[in-house]
Amino acid sequence: MAEYDLLLEGGRVIDPASGVDGIRHLAIRDGRVAAVLPEDGAASAATRIDCRGKLVLPGLIDTHAHIYQYVTGRFGLDPDMCGVQSGVTTLVDQGGPSCMTIPGFRHYVVERSESNVLAFLSAYLVGGLEGHYYPELYRPGCVDVDATVRAAKENADLVKGIKAHAEIGGFSRWGVDVMKLAAEIGRQTALPVYIHFGQLWPPAADGAVVDPDSIFTEVVNLLKPGDVLAHPFSRHPGGFVSVTGKVHPLVKEAIARGAKIDVGHGSHFSFRVAQLVLEAGILPDTLGADMHGYNTRIPKPRGTPDSHPDPEMHMFFGSAQFSLVRAITSMVALGVPLEAVVPMATSNAAAMLGMQDTLGSLAPGRVADVSVLDDARGRWTLRDNEGNQVTAERMFSPAFCLRAGRRFEATAPILPMAEAA
Repeated sequence: MAEYDLLLEGGRVIDPASGVDGIRHLAIRDGRVAAVLPEDGAASAATRIDCRGKLVLPGLIDTHAHIYQYVTGRFGLDPDMCGVQSGVTTLVDQGGPSCMTIPGFRHYVVERSESNVLAFLSAYLVGGLEGHYYPELYRPGCVDVDATVRAAKENADLVKGIKAHAEIGGFSRWGVDVMKLAAEIGRQTALPVYIHFGQLWPPAADGAVVDPDSIFTEVVNLLKPGDVLAHPFSRHPGGFVSVTGKVHPLVKEAIARGAKIDVGHGSHFSFRVAQLVLEAGILPDTLGADMHGYNTRIPKPRGTPDSHPDPEMHMFFGSAQFSLVRAITSMVALGVPLEAVVPMATSNAAAMLGMQDTLGSLAPGRVADVSVLDDARGRWTLRDNEGNQVTAERMFSPAFCLRAGRRFEATAPILPMAEAA
């Protein structure tokens, strides 16, 4: 009998949690990592996959997903399309489910997905309906601290944090009142609070005007160690970069207090702002793709009539703009070493979730969640939605992944196409 069920041969295995980086063979048995073997090691396996020239990584963790499909309207995407079909083994939905809708999220998303699905519970009673499109649903009176704390504790296997503030104009309408309530939920549950920056500043209906740079100042005072600041590279005012074009002076103070930073790529990724933040010596902890129905276009399936009955609910037009693996390419193109980017989507992400003992590593005995990426060399043009572009000399794309030892090909229709420079 073969010693192993599966052997991934000759890839560059990078496992930051175990300190492994080199050409190795990864052995899988009974859905778990059995061994990480040296390049010249010999082993018998029922199935062998040649991974030479590829990266073999712990299963990628997307810390910012929107996958409460249908319930969140145009916002939520298919979880497996964003997950295993895109080379990602674990997805964290940011603020889709709430204390009222978490049972449906568990039944219709978590239990029916091949991907490993977790959640940061919305601080709001209604959760992330239409991506927080209707501001009246997201006022302080629409937060129930006790009910949200109870739901988080009762679903501790699934809920790994709390999502705060994402609606357009929220700060100008409500100030930090909702943030204070979210911070209280975070304290009572001892879970990290994920804080959205950008698009919080537009004037309210009564014409109130907000200084965007005051937002960061007020939010920092509410932080506890482990809370997460999102969208550091956002082009929108009110975030890491002030209206003067310089990094806000309190960013480093927030980091010193124990705050973590998640890229939250999506619509908020500006190459121009990213260069300012990185040049200031600020490196995000985690990555997060932040794909949703407003920034990701799903190709129209064959046979779908032009007069689709519900075109806004299923946005079958254009091509995808983002993916977690493309976010890795963007970071490397900005000059961040690959060795510093891989932890963002593996070991650091697992630590953010408090799951470093079960996720984010290829240590023997762990569940065999593995992402295998192609690593092409050449010249490609990457663009953001602000009109900036950079040239990438390495293009990473998902080849396949293993979820608990089961293989899934990277066939998602949303995976972006590369543009030659």
